[in-house]
Amino acid sequence: MKKYLKTNLALWNEWAPINANSKFYDVEGFKAGRCTLHSTELEELGDVSGKSLLHLQCHFGMDTMSWARLGAKVTGVDFSEKAIKLAKSLSQELNIKAKFICSDVYSLPKVLSGKFDIVFTSIGVLPWLPDIQKWADVISHFLKPKGIFYIIEGHPIIHIFENESYTKKLKMCHTYFYSPVPTKYEPDGSYADRTAKVVNPSYEWTHSLGDIINALISAGLRIEFVHEFPFCHYDAFPFLEETEPGKWRLPHNQEFIPLMFSLKAKKYV
Repeated sequence: MKKYLKTNLALWNEWAPINANSKFYDVEGFKAGRCTLHSTELEELGDVSGKSLLHLQCHFGMDTMSWARLGAKVTGVDFSEKAIKLAKSLSQELNIKAKFICSDVYSLPKVLSGKFDIVFTSIGVLPWLPDIQKWADVISHFLKPKGIFYIIEGHPIIHIFENESYTKKLKMCHTYFYSPVPTKYEPDGSYADRTAKVVNPSYEWTHSLGDIINALISAGLRIEFVHEFPFCHYDAFPFLEETEPGKWRLPHNQEFIPLMFSLKAKKYV
């Protein structure tokens, strides 16, 4: 397990500067005032003004700082030291009040104190976590009573399909169910820049929607809603079509499978 996580960390340290310089992230647009959050999470999470918000797996923090621009008191966490360095530099440059901590999710209770009104996490985070119950326990640990957890994420069903640069259609090749042995993917640039040169592979775990929901329930959270969407906020497969800005769908608007889900839960104890 340590080998897998160490390799993933090395990969994310490779990706951090690549992503920060990519058109995908459009850092210059963010500096000019662009909000990096999509309409889905803005509508579903609602007004965050004056609320304390913990953003897990924040990468280099543009979503975190977008919440800050909307009035939240934000703390962003990521295990990549290069990403956190970039986040701190960007927040200082733009004079955005945000706290950033370098830590993996599981170690966070050892290095961060306090409770939050909101714990937030977003697209592309769960496949990097080997233990979904421990993840849920950390979320519960940091929530205030009646605090809200919100996630928007690629639907776990998408991970059963082949997803190479040459892939032209949905083709099942992986299990939907969790295995402690992750799937290994050889380096193929970054999701933000397919032409980039990287050395490290990735090791990723699939967590079914049932596993995610049950882990949060076991951690003392009450599920308020689960929504499944026939679109995704990124090109999860190379053959998806951007039918409107920021919404990618299967060709010809086919709705065979969900591509993304969101979940909101509240801590009552």
